[in-house]
Amino acid sequence: MVMELAPVEIGQEVVVDIKGYAHQGEGVGRFKGFTVFVPGALDGEEVLVRIELVKKNYARGEAIEIRRPSPHRVEPSCQLYEKCGGCQLLHLEYQAQLEFKEQRVHAALERLGGFKNLPVRPMIGMAHPWEYRNKVQYPFAQENGRVIVGCYQQGTHNVIDTRECLIQHPLNNKIMNTVRELVEGMGITIYNEQTGQGLLRYLLVKNGFQSGQAMVVLVTNGRAFPEGEEFARILAGRFPEIKSVVQNINTMKGNVVLGESNVVLYGEEGIIDRLDDLDFKISATSFFQVNPAQMEIVYNKAVEYAGLTGKERVVDAYCGVGSLTLFLARHAREVYGVEVVSEAVNDAVENAKRNGIENVRFVAGETEKVLPRLARIGIAFDVAVVDPPRSGCRKEVLEALAAIRPGRLVYVSCNPSTLARDLRVLVDKGYRVQEIQPIDMFPHTFHVECVTLMSRAKG
Repeated sequence: MVMELAPVEIGQEVVVDIKGYAHQGEGVGRFKGFTVFVPGALDGEEVLVRIELVKKNYARGEAIEIRRPSPHRVEPSCQLYEKCGGCQLLHLEYQAQLEFKEQRVHAALERLGGFKNLPVRPMIGMAHPWEYRNKVQYPFAQENGRVIVGCYQQGTHNVIDTRECLIQHPLNNKIMNTVRELVEGMGITIYNEQTGQGLLRYLLVKNGFQSGQAMVVLVTNGRAFPEGEEFARILAGRFPEIKSVVQNINTMKGNVVLGESNVVLYGEEGIIDRLDDLDFKISATSFFQVNPAQMEIVYNKAVEYAGLTGKERVVDAYCGVGSLTLFLARHAREVYGVEVVSEAVNDAVENAKRNGIENVRFVAGETEKVLPRLARIGIAFDVAVVDPPRSGCRKEVLEALAAIRPGRLVYVSCNPSTLARDLRVLVDKGYRVQEIQPIDMFPHTFHVECVTLMSRAKG
């Protein structure tokens, strides 16, 4: 058997016509029939590419000259764009971003789920796709003796000193820059992941868009933080919006951001934010969606798809701090929220009390274990809602959902690939897809949120 050699080699410069996109927004073209991925290239462009990687079935290269630019190409407004790994689509005009993401959903459904012609609604974008993030999560580092804090360089653990992120709320940027200044001025040591020495590892800022409250979390490599309370007092004195400064202790090696132990350095243990007319507590380690404007659209669409009349019992799996659970509870007879993170469950219980909602119950545990347990004691559900992480639902969760046989199933997904995979499993277990609504939760990135309505097939 003769093995065909790739028609390109590392360092070679070739001209590639870009004919589409990979799922993360990279341009894709062919050279002599061989697939070439080109980050930063757009559909329809002719690009001079320097080959950087060659594999058996594809190559990857750097665009060194755009010979025929796309009419949808725009000048990125961020100075760090070519280094930072946070955004991938700033060079593509926003309407074209929405079209790419809609195509990405269709492609995943067909390629990974084997679906054709599913009813996918037009993408819902943002009128102002900037300053939408309510959360900063950046590592600390040192460079030539200076304290730096910011995003990772794409594909590396090199930290880029970030002074302004255009998709962050302006207050987040201001707090981040002041934290950097105070850390350097007070001589607080920075964690070195090679040696395991130093104190500060990560900075988190959480911002309540409606409440105006902000929270700062300093992740440290150990409990001893003698400057902590003074640091927190000075920082809060600069920003009246800061209602909470918390030290999170993480001594684990690796890239896990948060540890399990928290110490309040200033103010409260969390902050409050409002969605629609509901108030939610946000703590140091609990998950809350980072784009509150689009999150309301997602939740209202999930409620619409659930088709609630006030008579239904609903289960909300992966419920987090209970935000979607409480949206559902206003329209249902009873809602069970299931969540594996115990701190999030505690916040969910508090959120229900805070809003005077009594027709909810929260259960701490894994969905695949909780659902069969509830079924054994005679609790049946008319509607199931799932909002899993990017990795999608575990096989056991899908089996448990199919076993409890809800009439309607609403799947909220942040990854079209795992959505397509999971929909195929559920369809094979007797459900049919009625409608999919993609929503742009993360403008200027390749990420896509989808809300899917499924119903149990008759017979």
